[in-house]
Amino acid sequence: MPFEFWYTLIIFILMTIFIIRDIVETEIVMFSAVIFLLAGKVITIKQAFVGFSNVGMLTIGMMFVIAGALYHSGAIAQLNKFIFGKNKTGVTGKLIHLLFPVAAVSAFMNNTPVVAILIPAIRSWAERSHFSASKFLIPVSYAAILGGMCTLIGTSTNLIIYGLMIDFGMEGMGLFEISVIGIPIAVLGLIYIIFIGHRSLPEHKESFTMIEEKTREFVIQLKITESYPHIGKTIEEAGLRHLQGLFLFQIYRDNQIIAPAKPTQKLKQGDRLFFTGLPKTILELQKTPGLELLRDSTFDLKQYDASMVRPYEAVISASSPLIGKNVRNSKFREHYNAVIIAIHRNGTRIKKKIGDIILQSGDTLLLLAEKDFYHQWYASNDFYLISQSEAVPSKPKWQVLVSMASLALLLALMIFKILPLVAAAGLAVVLVLVTRAISPYEARQSIDFRVLVIIASAFGIAEGLRASGVAEFIAQAVVLAGESFGSIGVIAGIFIITSILTNFMTNNATAAMVFPITFAAAQQIHADPRPFILALAIAASASFATPISYQTNLMVYGPGGYTFKDFFKIGFPLQVLVMAAAIILLEIFYF
Repeated sequence: MPFEFWYTLIIFILMTIFIIRDIVETEIVMFSAVIFLLAGKVITIKQAFVGFSNVGMLTIGMMFVIAGALYHSGAIAQLNKFIFGKNKTGVTGKLIHLLFPVAAVSAFMNNTPVVAILIPAIRSWAERSHFSASKFLIPVSYAAILGGMCTLIGTSTNLIIYGLMIDFGMEGMGLFEISVIGIPIAVLGLIYIIFIGHRSLPEHKESFTMIEEKTREFVIQLKITESYPHIGKTIEEAGLRHLQGLFLFQIYRDNQIIAPAKPTQKLKQGDRLFFTGLPKTILELQKTPGLELLRDSTFDLKQYDASMVRPYEAVISASSPLIGKNVRNSKFREHYNAVIIAIHRNGTRIKKKIGDIILQSGDTLLLLAEKDFYHQWYASNDFYLISQSEAVPSKPKWQVLVSMASLALLLALMIFKILPLVAAAGLAVVLVLVTRAISPYEARQSIDFRVLVIIASAFGIAEGLRASGVAEFIAQAVVLAGESFGSIGVIAGIFIITSILTNFMTNNATAAMVFPITFAAAQQIHADPRPFILALAIAASASFATPISYQTNLMVYGPGGYTFKDFFKIGFPLQVLVMAAAIILLEIFYF
């Protein structure tokens, strides 16, 4: 074997060990592998960095921005109740409600935007609902992959194989030709994930969530207006009983206090509801239609732009002129250009109306103010401390509609083949940026550059494996070993080698690399190549055992706080299950 073969093999083995053992961050390991392959002259400069201009990588980057626009506008938060159903179900119930629709949608559109949009939605919902996002992100990625197996257009891998079939003189794969194999596999895989697989996933909580659970709670007062849809219903029926991070502790009605607020208490127009909760949950609550905090001529509190108006926490100092004044008479809004949303006082639950509360030294105020508030007042003697509180995604309603319209435009342009996906995604990104549905700063924050580096590096590594002959050598050895067992043995060999390769390089590169070997093996044993090629299509997409095996796995890797082992524990059994099911189904339908 030439030098390039052994050199590449050693790099590949070392890369695998470093990734599996989490010795160094994955993106550093993979980029370093590309540089070493380039230094060893296994690949050219163009081959090394071809992934950084790859259409798929660029598309994923733009999809992060579109998903960010949906998140920062608050559009995703509004869809959460439809995505996740009622809070009373556990993880298994939530997965049933979530994964089947994800798989169905992924069968007819690229699964990258599906997962990109759901990542911030799941993290936001999990944070508020006291679920762990890590129990849902890998399952969503896998559901999208399983759904993509069900049709020709479900994944770009199938489209690559379609083109190769035509190049090799065959009739291209039909839209639903793979469905007879893909749909049963998808259903079986989802059942495994929902009832068995998710139990091996870790429960990671966001660090700020765990900190917030132990911090102070504020009191907020909201008035029921005529537009509130639950007037006449009980607290339980209105969904105000089991709010995560919030507690309705009293109602003020007709100059009387109703405390405690029982679940059977009916709500009336004009009621003032007193909640205690964490800053972020309070900010989200005040955006509920029909619940009014206060009227303000400058801030529209229900549709403020979170990139311009931010939440702050300010502690009143002992020398503050606010001491001894109630909120109503303090002229806080006029003097500080900020609105008091809620108040915390040393663990004491304040039962007065916000306007009647007499301010004291040490009171912590939850405020909404313009983004220069901190710089204006941080050195003031009026406050001991001013800090930014965690922002709640918010934009004016028309910008929410723009962010949703941009996604609809992308899907329409793609489904009707008016523009390629990358061009459609680019147009959608321009739309959300020009209309400020997402600010440039928010757009940059939405892009996970770590994921993009991993994806781009994977292409360079794939070129190295192909150029050095390592991939072809391994593939041929496995396929030849299966020939003695007949057609099914060869199919099993194709599935095994494809599964191995697709877990360490891009599935598209794997499909392109193994296709000619698959075609040649079928001809060698005088068999119809179609079932062999369908096996290749399923195996190339069945990328479950590693985070670097599929772009949606990479997308959830960081947000879920996963390690390499987390993917292997749930993904390897799923990979074996898919292989066994595919071989059995191919035997039934083709042999």
